[in-house]
Amino acid sequence: MLQIDGSQGEGGGQVLRTSLALACLTQTPIQILNIRARRPKPGLQAQHLQAVRAAGAITQAKLSGDQLGAQSLYFAPGPIQAGEYQFDIGTAGATTLVLQTVFFPLCFAERVSHLTITGGTHVPWSPAFPYLTWNWLPCLREMGVRATVNLERAGFYPQGGGRVRAEIHPAGMLAPLHWTERGAPRGVRALSGAANLPGHVNQRQIARLRAGLGAQVSVESQELFAPSPGSVAVALAEFERGRGCFVGLGKKGKPAEAVAEEALTGLTKFLASPATVDAHLADQLLLPCALASGVSEFTTPEVTQHLLTNAAVIEQFGVAEISIRGRVGAPGQVRVKGQTKAQTLQR
Repeated sequence: MLQIDGSQGEGGGQVLRTSLALACLTQTPIQILNIRARRPKPGLQAQHLQAVRAAGAITQAKLSGDQLGAQSLYFAPGPIQAGEYQFDIGTAGATTLVLQTVFFPLCFAERVSHLTITGGTHVPWSPAFPYLTWNWLPCLREMGVRATVNLERAGFYPQGGGRVRAEIHPAGMLAPLHWTERGAPRGVRALSGAANLPGHVNQRQIARLRAGLGAQVSVESQELFAPSPGSVAVALAEFERGRGCFVGLGKKGKPAEAVAEEALTGLTKFLASPATVDAHLADQLLLPCALASGVSEFTTPEVTQHLLTNAAVIEQFGVAEISIRGRVGAPGQVRVKGQTKAQTLQR
């Protein structure tokens, strides 16, 4: 059994999610202590509890401590089982984070899996749905992952009620990423979406995006179906070897222009740097790169504590050697060398 300290590094939910994914992939029983110890409300909240139960469902795991508020958990997975799964968070907790917990284990199952996850899809402190489909998933496809993720209904904070469907096919050995330089630009595009709000809200977001990006940049408009009001703005830059995506989310009292400006500010800073991926993507690429055959390299505009914590958890499972050059808050270079253990997973 591997013991994981949930208070290490930034001490949040990523320690839990990465540990669960790797426990499934390596068939390693784990005990996690001090879960989310550095958060204002430590322990398992609804989103984290559903991630635990989702990982348990796809492996028929032996579990103890899977209850709201629990700060310790025992998780002993069985073999990964493809199938049809439905998970309901019950709050506006992030469906995208529950999906990411079980995504890579199901990539190494023997047949296709279908998932339906209900909860928040466009909520703070997590990847908004368009970030996954515009930024994260294209990277994984380049590595050899075969999957589709669709939004059936948006879910905004605080009501949630969104629904995401995913189809995950078995993957062969993942290919590493060699993204030390961006290469040729492939373009910039943007998105503005709103649900249950006056039409001028979306139009004002679109106008601000166009003003910031230029008339030649395509801005997609979406009328989202959702149980409650909400809005989102997205700006993406794609390169031959790299990409960065930035999201603004609406909330009561926040002008539509400020929602768009949030996405624009992130994109402007990214384009002014030589980094090949945005800071959030750098963190989210660590696990697939650890599972790839060979050495992956990419650069980030900012080394975050989240990135360092995720790297430390992955290394604790012995599936990869990870080197991160650069101090916290400064640009950095990431090198991930997949190990033999990662090459002899479920299949």
